[in-house]
Amino acid sequence: MAMGQLRTGVALPAAVLIPRSMCARCRRPTSVCYCSALPQIETATRVVILQHPRERDMPIGTARMASLCLPRAELHVGVRWAGERLAGVFSDPARPPILLYPGPGARDILCEPPRGPVTLVVVDGTWSQARTVVRDNPELQALPRYAFAAPEPSQYRIRREPRAEYVSTIEAVMHVLGALEGEPGRFRSLLDPLRAMVDAQLACQARADRKTVRHPRGPRPPRRTLPDGFAARWADLMCVVGEANAWPRRGGAEPAEPEELVHWAAYRVATGETFELIVAPERRLSPSTAFHIELTEGELRGGAARGALIERFARFSRSGDLCCAWGHHGLDLAIASGVPRAERLDLRAHARRITNRKLGSLEGYAAAFGPVPPPLAPGRAGRRLALLVQVLHAWRDRDAAIGP
Repeated sequence: MAMGQLRTGVALPAAVLIPRSMCARCRRPTSVCYCSALPQIETATRVVILQHPRERDMPIGTARMASLCLPRAELHVGVRWAGERLAGVFSDPARPPILLYPGPGARDILCEPPRGPVTLVVVDGTWSQARTVVRDNPELQALPRYAFAAPEPSQYRIRREPRAEYVSTIEAVMHVLGALEGEPGRFRSLLDPLRAMVDAQLACQARADRKTVRHPRGPRPPRRTLPDGFAARWADLMCVVGEANAWPRRGGAEPAEPEELVHWAAYRVATGETFELIVAPERRLSPSTAFHIELTEGELRGGAARGALIERFARFSRSGDLCCAWGHHGLDLAIASGVPRAERLDLRAHARRITNRKLGSLEGYAAAFGPVPPPLAPGRAGRRLALLVQVLHAWRDRDAAIGP
């Protein structure tokens, strides 16, 4: 039987889908438009927001909101900014550019704001997207870098941040402009459209929840998280992280140099024994490697010889080790450097199986298990090593709560 017809052959009128009315200015449905709450604030600071393309169509993003509030703000969408696209931004003598981005060497802009008018460059995107933008643009890496610890909790209640101290783009702009121009109170109205958007979004969600008819389901049997047999092998578990000296691929072409292992860290979950070694690059050092793995160029060039890695890690290793990593890349780099093969577990693949969903970064997955733990070694490897350990402990604690 054809859709929309009775058995008698009498046609029923087809349902007409009427698209929601959209506000052309804020690009939100008119029912949740926040334009009436937008202030107009003049600034001596030039604000340039570089938005990752995947954030452009995010309906609850705040980069566009910030640009609508500040007449001197510019919003650009893209990943790579070489050439003439932003030449005026990077070479403005009247307002020299600074980059708002955390990391090694970043100064606290709330305590040490630069003097005089500046161009504030802000990268908008998830943590992973922002890292990609900064990593792939030497012009951004060369800028003086500033960061800050948010002096108050975020009011962005509809999108969880990776860390409690992170804030939305418009909140970051508010705090920084207040420090740069010495008038924090003048920029508090930037929160008005954010509150309007959040309140409208939460109200819509509440209405939708009231309309949803939920049928009770019987309790599901608890599902264990650790792979079968892993509880008995807890003493064998060793988390590992490998970092590479990696040249970027441009336009699909092969990188200028093959990848090589330059940082290797391992941690025995049962005993707390730690191994960590920086390995001096044998090939040309990529300009973005130090930034990407959060070590200095001097630390990398002063690292140990590759033979020392093989010798020292052989003394640390034990028969029966089970190497736990987030993906295979770091372990493959280590094996290519001469580290002996060992039994391995891809924690990312296992997490995907137990959650039945596609996973992103280790940082994003581990955020569900509590505050970010202290790093277990220098650089990004130490931070990620601590997250791997946190994940394994969280899985074991869940299984212990289930019982035998």
